[in-house]
Amino acid sequence: MMIMALIMGTGEILPAKDSTGSIWVDLIQFISLTFSSRAAKLGMIIMIIGGFSKYMDAIGASTALVRIAVKPLQKIGQPYLVLALTSVLGNFLAMFISSASGFGLLLMVTMYPVLVKLGVSRLAAAAVIATTAAPGWGPAGADNIYAAELAGMDIVPYFMQYQVPVGLCTVAALAIGHYFVQRWFDAKQPDEYAGTDVSVSINEEGAKGLEDKHVPGLYALLPTIPLVLVLVCGLVNLGIKMDISLATLLSLVITMIVEFLRHHDGLRLFKNVQAFWDGMGAQMALVVTLVVAAETFSKGLLALGAIDTLINGAQDAGFGGIGMMFVFVGIIIAATLVTGSGNATFFAFAPLAPQVAQLSGIPAVLLLMPMNFVSNLARSLSPISAVMIVVSGAAGLSPIELAKRTFLPVVLATIVNIAISLILFY
Repeated sequence: MMIMALIMGTGEILPAKDSTGSIWVDLIQFISLTFSSRAAKLGMIIMIIGGFSKYMDAIGASTALVRIAVKPLQKIGQPYLVLALTSVLGNFLAMFISSASGFGLLLMVTMYPVLVKLGVSRLAAAAVIATTAAPGWGPAGADNIYAAELAGMDIVPYFMQYQVPVGLCTVAALAIGHYFVQRWFDAKQPDEYAGTDVSVSINEEGAKGLEDKHVPGLYALLPTIPLVLVLVCGLVNLGIKMDISLATLLSLVITMIVEFLRHHDGLRLFKNVQAFWDGMGAQMALVVTLVVAAETFSKGLLALGAIDTLINGAQDAGFGGIGMMFVFVGIIIAATLVTGSGNATFFAFAPLAPQVAQLSGIPAVLLLMPMNFVSNLARSLSPISAVMIVVSGAAGLSPIELAKRTFLPVVLATIVNIAISLILFY
């Protein structure tokens, strides 16, 4: 798109102070500068968090957190109440486990058999599990960190002041939606497996390769340490400046100490820590490069004048700033349904948000936050998204049939999310 912009003469790629002297070489220079800026700050934060999450998986801490958290739900005898509470609990636990598909698989092993045994259908149980990471909120999410940076604020105030009030309402709407929608579907389409034990089939087929790690219950606290440190230092004046990357690295050191005290084996300790570096590398390959590619794509759209045309067209049609929010939310939903990736679509269009918000006369955060939430919510509507494929595959169900069960709860949560955002922050 940038090449087309140069051919058509619609815009510049780099300002004069950053230019190489050749407009064609500037195309590569833009990518180089974007890599330098993103890898040094935002990219490093994303990589550190991704590495820590991988390390938590390697030592069994993520599994321990899920197993302990779901235990109280297993003692409640009301099937659809447990279903709704699983949705609420899952959406809070997802803040500590970065992979939606990996978290979904953990719940398929731990909570899916419990829900089906209580009497809900396989589709109902799978639908709830497939949407447990749907809001995608939390200070550790790569998309949330990116949104906060584009909004011109730190991740802690973005999370506490904006995401939390909207996210709580979104989670509640999703749980209520599941309670009534899944109950209605189950009454209409009874499942012969409801009330039976499906744990064997899940463990053997759907969760193949997922190791049951016997770790101390204390390990359930380890994935929560970064969030606790950030929130405590952000809310209480301890005289310590704590950002998410520092909190995560400090949590890594604490975890390494705990691991050494448990095993007294330095070789094993550093072998497990390798997962941290592997996780960082994976985030560099999958997320940071995606951010750079997205900003290159956005720069091309801006240089072509596509955004100016979109804004002018929206204004001519009588749309104000709020109208532009709905336009971008619609684009995000459509793109996520087609690609199955919420992050990819958000990263592609989020860099446009600050300029669009400025031209439309609304705060950047009011445009970014619905895009941020909706990109994750729409992922649970797409039958080709990773989490939908993993969950449906583990349960032996069709992803299309699963998407039919997630549709109404996710739509309700999306409507509530946008409405609360407008009520609180417009």
